[in-house]
Amino acid sequence: MKKSDTLKMVTWRVGILAALTLVGVQTFLHFASETDATPKSVSVVNQAKARASGSALNDLANPPDPKQGAAIEDIWKPAPTPAGGTSWSLLEAAKEVTRTDEAGYLVSYPLFTREQRALEGKRIKVSGWMDPLQVGSKQKRFVLLGYPPGCPFHFHAAPMQFIEVMASIPFDTDRTNVITVSGVLELTGYDEGGVFYRLWDSRPG
Repeated sequence: MKKSDTLKMVTWRVGILAALTLVGVQTFLHFASETDATPKSVSVVNQAKARASGSALNDLANPPDPKQGAAIEDIWKPAPTPAGGTSWSLLEAAKEVTRTDEAGYLVSYPLFTREQRALEGKRIKVSGWMDPLQVGSKQKRFVLLGYPPGCPFHFHAAPMQFIEVMASIPFDTDRTNVITVSGVLELTGYDEGGVFYRLWDSRPG
């Protein structure tokens, strides 16, 4: 073999080896970069999960204190209790027992508490909102509501949340302001008529 042919063969082999080496280096760098990227990505996800899990565990271990922070205030409250008067919380303590009558209508009757029965026949004072039953500027018979007329949670007042008022002294018709009524309490509703409380001989309190 001539010397020139030998030199050409060596040069060709060196070129082939260089090309293969370059391809190998590029392949290694490609897989190495993917291998490095995957743990980093997984690590970030795991760290986020760990933080979230730790936060959840911390919330379970340390529940929020109901005495702290801004409390949600119920703006739909019953009328305030007048001085020396009867509260709506006492009146609302009555239990309503319901049944379906022969015609298929739902009717109810009351189960009064001992405190409520002790007030029967006595003059009490209660505050609330007027729901007039008569036309005109004066009312001798009306309903006293325990909650504001526009309250969405008491749109249909339960029998223990209103009082039928029978006045001996007419009241000015007032649909807006809280009024105080003084009257003799009758516990009723045993006829399943839907009225649990009635005030007789009522007058402005």
